Amino acid sequence: MISKKVQKVLNDQIKEEMGSAYLYFSMSNWFHTQNLHGFAGWLQHQAKEELEHALKIYGYLHDQNSSAELKALEAPQKTWKSPLAAFQDTYKHEQHITGLINNIADTAIAEKDHATGVFINWFVSEQVEEEAAALAVLEKLKLIGDHPGGIYLLDREMGARA
Repeated sequence: MISKKVQKVLNDQIKEEMGSAYLYFSMSNWFHTQNLHGFAGWLQHQAKEELEHALKIYGYLHDQNSSAELKALEAPQKTWKSPLAAFQDTYKHEQHITGLINNIADTAIAEKDHATGVFINWFVSEQVEEEAAALAVLEKLKLIGDHPGGIYLLDREMGARA
């Protein structure tokens, strides 16, 4: 069984992953209202990944004979000024999640919980990918600026992932 400290940070992370899914579903919804369906699909795919992350932690807690604690979620933001603003928020959010994952890794080390250390390393690697993906879109949006043709082309590119 894992320590109470490790159990707490893992349970907190379940809420964070679910909150990430909520945020990305909300962003996806906003992009749909803007007729940018490629962005919407990309973010919906991202939201599903966040749900998978929450389930992975949930399952790990049970594998360790611990209990998962499901906490209340706040409603996410619903609108953004622009695609650029949405992806600035996406990148900032992924940086926040990276900090939380690193804290779990630090807690596992402090608690001498090698199993959780190995488990959380997958998330550490995943966050490198998550930040890189968000930053790549953000940088493209910065280059495009307010040019509708560029946003249209990027939307088509984003739709290829969905």
